[in-house]
Amino acid sequence: MAESSETLEIKESLISKEQESNPIASEVSEKEDEFDPKTMRKTKPGIKRLTLIVAVLFSFIAGLPFLLKSVEIYRSPLPFKEIDTLTKSFESNTLNIPCRFQVVYLGFSHKESEDHQSYVEKLGFMISDQMRKLSGNDTVCGGCGSNYTVSVTMESGADCVRNSNSGTDCLWQCGVVDSTKLKDVDEVLDELLESVLHGDDGCSDIGGKVYTVVVINRGEETRTVVGKHRHAWIAGKVMETDAVPMVANVFVKFFMNGGKDEGLVQGEFMPVGADGKVVLSFSLLNADPQDWIYDWDFKKLGETFLAPVVEALEAVANISVESQILYHTPKSSFSFWDKKLSSFVFSTKDLPFFVNSNEWHLDTSLAAGGRSKILHFVVYIPSAGECPLVLQLPNKKLSMTNGFISPMWGGVIVWNPSNCLRDSNRRHPVIHTLSPQDLQKVFEVFIGQLRQLFGLNSDNHLAAPSEISNFLTSERGFAEWELDVLSRHYTCSNLISCVTTLGSLSKLVQSLPRMIIKDEIGKQVKVSLEAARLAQFNASLGVYDSSTVSSRQARALAEDAFFHPSIMSISYYSFEHCFAIYTQSQV
Repeated sequence: MAESSETLEIKESLISKEQESNPIASEVSEKEDEFDPKTMRKTKPGIKRLTLIVAVLFSFIAGLPFLLKSVEIYRSPLPFKEIDTLTKSFESNTLNIPCRFQVVYLGFSHKESEDHQSYVEKLGFMISDQMRKLSGNDTVCGGCGSNYTVSVTMESGADCVRNSNSGTDCLWQCGVVDSTKLKDVDEVLDELLESVLHGDDGCSDIGGKVYTVVVINRGEETRTVVGKHRHAWIAGKVMETDAVPMVANVFVKFFMNGGKDEGLVQGEFMPVGADGKVVLSFSLLNADPQDWIYDWDFKKLGETFLAPVVEALEAVANISVESQILYHTPKSSFSFWDKKLSSFVFSTKDLPFFVNSNEWHLDTSLAAGGRSKILHFVVYIPSAGECPLVLQLPNKKLSMTNGFISPMWGGVIVWNPSNCLRDSNRRHPVIHTLSPQDLQKVFEVFIGQLRQLFGLNSDNHLAAPSEISNFLTSERGFAEWELDVLSRHYTCSNLISCVTTLGSLSKLVQSLPRMIIKDEIGKQVKVSLEAARLAQFNASLGVYDSSTVSSRQARALAEDAFFHPSIMSISYYSFEHCFAIYTQSQV
């Protein structure tokens, strides 16, 4: 028994040492001791566990689309291919709008042996060739370029011969006018030719407007007169071939280029807002109301002088008019006293500093915060301390209008009171009202400044070459042929701006894949493309007014889409900024 007890003690000591040396084995042994065979699973895992796994996996797969949908960014589909196609078409081809020119010879006799038809055809070729020499390679956007036709009609007694390019619309009505009984009064002759050329129903615009030069054979000094509609006439003792360069000059310089040798101002510098609107803001500035105060009856003035101008430019821009009177508005530039002129003088060098932006609070219009263009026309009445104030030109002569323009801003006229001496006996200044005669002179200058801002001559009489005897002015401020020139160039300018804006929008959207594109933007882009195509189609047919309206709509919609608030907020939100935010939050 003693040996057996000793043996058990030895075994227990060995087991304890073995457990100390191998703790894992001890744990296994303890678990085996704790294992209950009653609770042990007697079968392998089966359908229940598999069903649970499949159910969880199915739930994840089924919810994945909803998860992706909840985090996706909505992008309205944009017609990228159509935008690229339109851009390439404008880059490859300059938009030349068709024009039609007509020459009418009245009172010319020919030899019986001469073939009248071939002679008329020859005159047509000569005029076309001379026009190509004068216009050169006219690639100006919105110009006629080489996309024009020249028709010639020769009426002599009962004979009336036309060349092959005469077409069928807006032709001269032979036998209606007796050249021997035409009056010498330019205004009467202008209206007579208008009634003969266009009649009461007018002419079809398909193929472009028709511009006519009538050559009248008279035994008197040769005169060239440009009317206020779409025609001119050359009257006098002149041969048919001698009249060819004179006719071509009228066609190219006036009816094609708007009266300027270098052509009209580029369309992108036209003072018209991106939305096609222009606000004419007229301000009467009293420099020092302590000396005198002047007022005006602007409502009556606008109805008389401005309403016809606004109506004339309706096809080019949507124009609104507003007015205001300001006080305590001194100019920023300096003037000096000239004894010879007995006046205070400021020169053209002082013009950049004349407008006092700190004191002249002109931008009070509701449209100042939008995309409409505001043109300011200011009547500046100087104080008694610098009256009379005159503008001296670089040639040392005084300005006839005593005013100046600032491109894309507007114009200023300095109006001096008739009596520049202040009545020191009065404690309060007297309130004067500008007379209708003075206002008429002022607004005639304003209309000239408006013409300059649109790229035309302020007065064709002053800028006319010596070979032009007279220009008939329209009561609307713009002749019909001048409005056509503005319409053609403005149409092309709008289309180029529309294409450029849509191209920039396309590149921006494709470069930012996480940019939200709303349905409103997609609709604006699609309608803008449709309007641009319609304007391009109408321009190719020569329908000026319709193409101008459509091009203006196309540009406005393209600008609205590009400057949409949702795009502007994201276009400046870069990926680096997003990465920096999440990095900072983790830190």
